[in-house]
Amino acid sequence: QVKLEESGGGWVPPGDSLTLSCAASGGTFSYYAMGWWRQAPGKEREWIAAISWNGGETGYANSVKGRFAISRDNAKNTASLQMNNLNPDDTAVYYCAADRYGVRIPTTSYEYDYWGQGTQVTVSS
Repeated sequence: QVKLEESGGGWVPPGDSLTLSCAASGGTFSYYAMGWWRQAPGKEREWIAAISWNGGETGYANSVKGRFAISRDNAKNTASLQMNNLNPDDTAVYYCAADRYGVRIPTTSYEYDYWGQGTQVTVSS
C-alpha cells in the first residue's frame, strides 16, 4: 500500500514563498509520476503541477506557471512544490498524488492512483 504524506503548509502573507513536501512510502516511488493538486473552499479540486518519473518532464497549470516549481528526489522518495509570490487565490488544501504510469504528465484526477491527505495553505494579510 502506497502512502503519501504532505507537509509544509501554513499561513503566509501575500508575496511570500512556501515549500510543500510529499513523502512516499510503501511503493516504488521512482516509477511514479507525481502531481500536486489543490482545493479551495467551495471549489473543485484543481490540478496545478506534475513531474514525470525521472524529473525529465514537468507541467503546470496556467494559474501557477512561472510562480510554482515541482521537483522530486527519488533517492529520498520525496516530491516538492516550491511556491513563490503567493496570493490569496492560492489559499487551499494542497494534495500530492502519484500515478503508477510514470512516463506521462498526468493532469486529470482519474490518472492518479494514490493521494495524500492534504495540507492547508493560507495566504492572507
